[in-house]
Amino acid sequence: MTNRTVYRDAFTLIEVMVAVMIISVVIMALMQMYANNTHIFSSMKQQTKINQYSSFLISNENYGYIDKNVYLDALVRDFDLENDLRRKLKKIKIKMLYKELESIDVSDQNGDEDIEASSGLAFEIGESLIQTDNGSVALIRFRIK
Repeated sequence: MTNRTVYRDAFTLIEVMVAVMIISVVIMALMQMYANNTHIFSSMKQQTKINQYSSFLISNENYGYIDKNVYLDALVRDFDLENDLRRKLKKIKIKMLYKELESIDVSDQNGDEDIEASSGLAFEIGESLIQTDNGSVALIRFRIK
C-alpha cells in the first residue's frame, strides 16, 4: 500500500498573485496620501506667505483704502529690513482692491442743528483685498473719517 499524503511546502501561484495585488493596492494608497499631503502643505505654505504680506498692509496707513497695483516693497519702505528680503519683495507685484462695506455718520445723531455740537465724525468699514499671482487674502478694515 502506498501512502499518498501530499505535503504542501509552498504557496500556489494564485496565492502569490493575490498577495502582490494587496501589497500594490496598499502602496498606491500610501502614494496617493503622500501626494495629497504634499499638495496641502504647499498650498498652506503659500497662504501663510500671503497672510504675512497682509500684515504689511495692516501696518501701513498709506495703502489699502484705494485700488492700486504696487510691488510689495512699497508697503515696507519705512521698515528696517535686510537687503535680501527687500530684493525679494521688489519682485512681488500685488493688486490691492478696496470696497467700502458700510459708513456710519455720527455727526448729527441727536438732530441738533447747532454747528458746535456736530463733530463731523464718520466711521467706515471696508474690505481690503490683496491679490498676488499665487493667491489672495481679504481684510476687514475700520477707519475714522
